[in-house]
Amino acid sequence: MIKVLHAADFHLDSPFDALPEEKAAVRRHEQRMLLDKIAKLANAEQVDAVLLAGDLLDSDKSYYETGEALARAFSEIRAPVFIAPGNHDYYHNYAPWAALKLPKNVHIFKSGTPEAIELKGKNALIWGAAFTANRSGGMLENFPAVQPNKLNLMVLHGQVGSTEEAYNPMTPTQIAATGLSYLALGHEHTYSGLQKAGDTYYAYAGCPEGRGFDELGTRGVIIAEVERGRVTDRFIPLGGREYHKLEVSLQDASDVEAAIKAALPPNTERDIYRIILTGEFDGKINEEALVEAFASRFFHLAIQDQTRICRNIWAEMEEDSLRGLFLRKMRARYEAGDEAEKERVTWAIRYALEAMEKGEQWRM
Repeated sequence: MIKVLHAADFHLDSPFDALPEEKAAVRRHEQRMLLDKIAKLANAEQVDAVLLAGDLLDSDKSYYETGEALARAFSEIRAPVFIAPGNHDYYHNYAPWAALKLPKNVHIFKSGTPEAIELKGKNALIWGAAFTANRSGGMLENFPAVQPNKLNLMVLHGQVGSTEEAYNPMTPTQIAATGLSYLALGHEHTYSGLQKAGDTYYAYAGCPEGRGFDELGTRGVIIAEVERGRVTDRFIPLGGREYHKLEVSLQDASDVEAAIKAALPPNTERDIYRIILTGEFDGKINEEALVEAFASRFFHLAIQDQTRICRNIWAEMEEDSLRGLFLRKMRARYEAGDEAEKERVTWAIRYALEAMEKGEQWRM
């Protein structure tokens, strides 16, 4: 049995453009601290190998502090570390991976052709391959024969199910044909759970910490135990800051701040939230003032107004005016349409009436 820690998609040195620069700097520092968490977890779990499936770096440029953090964390890991560079941190002669001085327990795959490294003392092989440009065709298309008397594991960055020749596309059929026991994947930023194609188990660990509102909630890494014909995995959260979206309906509300307060969960101070205001509401919404009022409750807060104005759109239909003529024509379309068309007509009327009256677009 082989026990591995599988992680991917750290995207170290991400710019965090949506945050103020001082908070972006904090987040980049916290990303580097993830490496220390990985080292401590790998040693606590007594893993036989650490498999890092690409995009550890966000680009082919990195901060000096990031190189130091990588070298320090890897030197603390008692197991060998295998890195398969991805499309963001692809391997080339002038890439950070070629310049960094990393400890001897680290092996970086440098070719787009799969190769195998012996895992000493474990009767196992660790396979891997690398992006050598920011795009790559399928690396599993001509996969060599595995050694059937050994456990065969692989670390790889790529996209299962894609037909686009950009991010190492692969199919479940190709995965099954490899004969691998476990394929540790990177590229998709959400934990996939343990999957199986033929006799090969595979999984995406997802990103270990969210970087935006497309990476919500708890993030972490995988501890996988691999033996012939059987794999078990555990998803381990790393306890980093989380991104959350929270919808707050202002339908029938008279006080925006009170509505937000009533909807807030406890213990939000360390996380990043986007509060989305919804429902029909005729009051004034000052997004900047709301952010200021609630800023202390979060590491960072964004407010998004998606409310709709309350209005009887047919009230002026009988007017002898351009507005009345417009409404009568739209009413005919509304009554002849299905539910989807009714919704489209309603939004179009509100938009048009707001433009007629104020020369502005209706609040969307």
